[in-house]
Amino acid sequence: MATDIREEVHRIAEAIAPTWERRRPEVEQTCAPVREWMLRELRPHAGDTVLELAAGVGDTGFEAAAVVGETGRLITSDFSQAMLEAARRRGAALGVTNVDYRVIDAQRIELDDDSVDGVLCRFGYMLMVDPATALAETRRVLRSRGRLALAVWGSLERNPFFGTIAISLIQRGHVEPPPPPPAPGPFSLADARRTEELLRGAGFADLRTEEVPVRFVLPDADGYLDLIADTAGPIGLAVRELGESDRAAVKAEAEDSLGRFATESGYEVPGVALCAIAG
Repeated sequence: MATDIREEVHRIAEAIAPTWERRRPEVEQTCAPVREWMLRELRPHAGDTVLELAAGVGDTGFEAAAVVGETGRLITSDFSQAMLEAARRRGAALGVTNVDYRVIDAQRIELDDDSVDGVLCRFGYMLMVDPATALAETRRVLRSRGRLALAVWGSLERNPFFGTIAISLIQRGHVEPPPPPPAPGPFSLADARRTEELLRGAGFADLRTEEVPVRFVLPDADGYLDLIADTAGPIGLAVRELGESDRAAVKAEAEDSLGRFATESGYEVPGVALCAIAG
């Protein structure tokens, strides 16, 4: 069963990689507060080696690469080859030279013990079949004073960007209700207590969690559905498959639900990420 879930997660990542890459500016605008928090708390230094797990297009790690400098090194990694190639193109566009690109399964990190000074993982552990093993692997490759900065999504109720479309699709039978934790999913680590327990179980002793607010800026309901389709994993793939009438119905429900977030230019939808720093 775990293998089946792992293969499905990989299939979804490969499927959305091209559109995720195209949407990178919008994603990074939304996630800027999370990225800034992670880098501020990780506090990389010149000469450090930093590993980014589940890097996607890699922007969080590339900012760390600028800090560690030419005497340091960034290892940009992802489970998905397609995502990693997108990161490689982004790194080339930025002119980043102190970076290695590797396909890495965070549950089996092919690096030596005590080999990195810092680890970044933005919205990755929550999608892993076995986050406990992934966090133990993270602790293994970190040096004794190394630190991990991670982010996951807060609860579904506090993230209406995802909840609005998920409720509509579930009620209309287009997707199944998500299984509860510990099954992987966008909200599997939303409970700070569970995340902290997993970190302690992996050997992290000094840790702290903090909620970081974000805001999704959307032009209209069609723009909302398009962004979901391009970036939101299995929910996004379900939106891509909607017929014309089903899409119109889902769009109408979205307009009604998102109305409370309306602005003069569209919608501004609040959200919350749960971030953690651990050493």
